Amino acid sequence: MNDWRIYRGVGQPHDGVRRLPEPPPWRDFTRAQDGAPTGSQDPSGARRLGVRRRRAENYAPRPAEVDAVNAALYLRRPLLVTGNPGTGKSTLAYAVAHELQLGRVLRWPIVSRTSLQDGLYRYDAIGRLQDVQLERARGAGGNGSDPGAGNGAAAGSAADGRADGDGRADGDGRADGDGADGADRDPGIGAYIRLGPLGTALLPSELPRVLLIDELDKSDLDLPNDLLNTLEEGEFAIPELERVADRQPVVEVLSHDSGRVAVHGGRIACTNFPLIVLTSNGERDFPAPLLRRCVQLELEPPGEEQLTAMVEAHLGEEGVAAGQDLIGRFLDREPGEVMAADQLLNALFLTQHTPHAERLTRERIADLLMQRLDRSR
Repeated sequence: MNDWRIYRGVGQPHDGVRRLPEPPPWRDFTRAQDGAPTGSQDPSGARRLGVRRRRAENYAPRPAEVDAVNAALYLRRPLLVTGNPGTGKSTLAYAVAHELQLGRVLRWPIVSRTSLQDGLYRYDAIGRLQDVQLERARGAGGNGSDPGAGNGAAAGSAADGRADGDGRADGDGRADGDGADGADRDPGIGAYIRLGPLGTALLPSELPRVLLIDELDKSDLDLPNDLLNTLEEGEFAIPELERVADRQPVVEVLSHDSGRVAVHGGRIACTNFPLIVLTSNGERDFPAPLLRRCVQLELEPPGEEQLTAMVEAHLGEEGVAAGQDLIGRFLDREPGEVMAADQLLNALFLTQHTPHAERLTRERIADLLMQRLDRSR
């Protein structure tokens, strides 16, 4: 088939989309991870590391990168990785987690509105209040009472982990209602608290977790400073649980992994400090107090060895052989010209799906996908 196009711009409906080939491995959201160690089933890791042959097995980091990772592991300090887009900053976290068998990478993507609270935990007070009110309404409907009665009391008590019902709050912060049945209906405050990626990474564990705090330079001015105490102490408090700690010293909450974990006394403190990889595209400077708490690594653009390993991991040896011209074009770009490695992968994948197209068409596709990122618009 000479015409590789699915959309033809003819204005007439057709079923051409049914011959759309499989997606690129790094954009396949349905593929399961093959050959993953137990406990590390992570589709995001598979997309980043490669599914034909895991990029981590071919990964050829420079000595400075290996030294920086080991320094962060030994010192129990965060690793701050800076570099241009597409140089493999995020992939480094997945490669370390794969090689050291540290399980699924916890990822915390940063945007301009991200706060420290987002990374630690969230308490759904409104959801809990609504559930308490629904249970009160059901109970009132069953005994003929006014369904709206007591909602004001529920609002005040749900905020601090108590619900009055027709009696007193029990020792675990759940409503007694009319007795044991009321307590069974209320799952307790822990059902409304979910730990964020940072909070989950700081849970006590036999081995350190890997936490990727991605694109920290996108945050507002306060977040880097807000992180200082948590990164230094390796612990944090959950005030909603501290308030009920005398009545309920152990509460089960939801983790970022969607499991249930026990929190003792309303505080979480790590036993093994996680490997925290903070990435930055260098769009802003960070305060000195954050920099002194981190091992810093400036990631250079990938060289021929790294690019070849990347292409082989995603597209196989045939992808490397067929894409030598584009790999050479990527490596021969002007000094200082910013281009991401995934642009090369996109160009290789698409040009290999147009083997019968005219050479000018393939070159036009490559030009479309391999545009410099620092070009003014």
